[in-house]
Amino acid sequence: RIGARVPSTAREARRFIMEHRRYVQLSEQAGIDMPIVAFPQLADRTHTTPYDAHYVHQGPWVFRHLIADPPLRHIDVASYLGYLGFFAAAVPTEFLDIRPAHLGMPGLTEREASILELPYEGRSISSISCLHVIEHVGLGRYGDPLDPEGSARACAVLARVVSDGGILYLSAPVGRPKVSFNAHRVHSVDQLLGYLEPLRLLSFDAVLDDGSYVRDCDPALV
Repeated sequence: RIGARVPSTAREARRFIMEHRRYVQLSEQAGIDMPIVAFPQLADRTHTTPYDAHYVHQGPWVFRHLIADPPLRHIDVASYLGYLGFFAAAVPTEFLDIRPAHLGMPGLTEREASILELPYEGRSISSISCLHVIEHVGLGRYGDPLDPEGSARACAVLARVVSDGGILYLSAPVGRPKVSFNAHRVHSVDQLLGYLEPLRLLSFDAVLDDGSYVRDCDPALV
């Protein structure tokens, strides 16, 4: 996470006990009879608000494009759920995942499906996003079968369904290639572009290791 120093759990536990007792006393003095139930949250007293820079930036990246040039519908494959309400507020959105969420949001429909078996004809989707997903495929982390070529296969399916003139919004960890089993893979930009042929790179934004966001980034930088 970026921008916060995690407090000592033991120190925060002691602080919680003291403040809980003090809060009970203050409530009694104020004549407030609301029940007070212990529900300790020990990691939030930080100097700044912690965040994961990758997840902060990639949803708005897609959202800005959907607002600027809205398609008739947008497809999202297994991205972070927190983005979907914004996508669906901009355009009708269909969400696919092997683990359906059943969100019940306005403008959003859901289907249970694997990224390796998307239920669409070739060249049929004009707008599709897949954010921090392909690096997990085939590692078994989310209950999917083990497959060392999972990222490549997922990219091939995504590239297959994008229509002529359509856009794929894709994010993944990039850098020196490695597999961190069973969390994720890191690919080079050239690897990903190879997996996505015949799609052509239109733009490239990056979140660097220090959390900074670079628009129209030179892929060589990462």
